[in-house]
Amino acid sequence: MAERTDDPEPCCFEPTGSPLNADQAEEIAAFLKALADPVRLRLVSMVAASQSGEVCACDLPGPLGRTQATISHHLSLLVNAGVLNREQRGKWAWFRIRAESFESISAALAILPVPTAQS
Repeated sequence: MAERTDDPEPCCFEPTGSPLNADQAEEIAAFLKALADPVRLRLVSMVAASQSGEVCACDLPGPLGRTQATISHHLSLLVNAGVLNREQRGKWAWFRIRAESFESISAALAILPVPTAQS
């Protein structure tokens, strides 16, 4: 257990930027929740790794060892969360990464390097 000290100077939170508001936090949490599944993360990875930048839903069940219905369910969740864009072409849907969502999440979090302790 940490030892208590009676330091006369209180610790204060001094942000260097703007912390997330409640709405921003909800939006980002929904986005990250959609990614927090191994199948969905693999789907996003496959779309991102595609040479053309897009993947047809018909090409995804085989490599993932899942049924088309399961893949469609996961893809719908990713589209609804703003992770992927969907375009219908005839019978099949094609998916692309929604880059602006990743950019806005990164900007909103504004992750900076953590200072290291001095020896």
